[in-house]
Amino acid sequence: MESSPLFSRTHDFLAWLLPRTQSFPRSQRFVVTKRLQDAALDFQELIVDAEGARGAQRLERLRQADAALGKIRLYLRLCREWDWLTPGQYQHAAQMVTEMGRLLGGWIKTVPVEGTLGVGIS
Repeated sequence: MESSPLFSRTHDFLAWLLPRTQSFPRSQRFVVTKRLQDAALDFQELIVDAEGARGAQRLERLRQADAALGKIRLYLRLCREWDWLTPGQYQHAAQMVTEMGRLLGGWIKTVPVEGTLGVGIS
């Protein structure tokens, strides 16, 4: 799965994001900046963990990754509101995150939910 577009898009997002956060206000480096970085890195770790898991464990990791993606969106909006990202940078980041979310959603849909096989068959 690591050859999946989700892994490469996530890598590209991190490679773009982490250097940008170095220009954020020093006073926020251990607050909002750290939370954004942590959410982005957590997302990457969770999809890697999901790759190695199966069934319900995989689904749980993917749902946790979705929650991390929600946090990334929140922190990016705050960074834009506070002018830490230009409108163009924010648009670029939002497009990347949207693509990651689309790919994650597609993966989630492919995970079989245990106990549903044979439901409704008599």
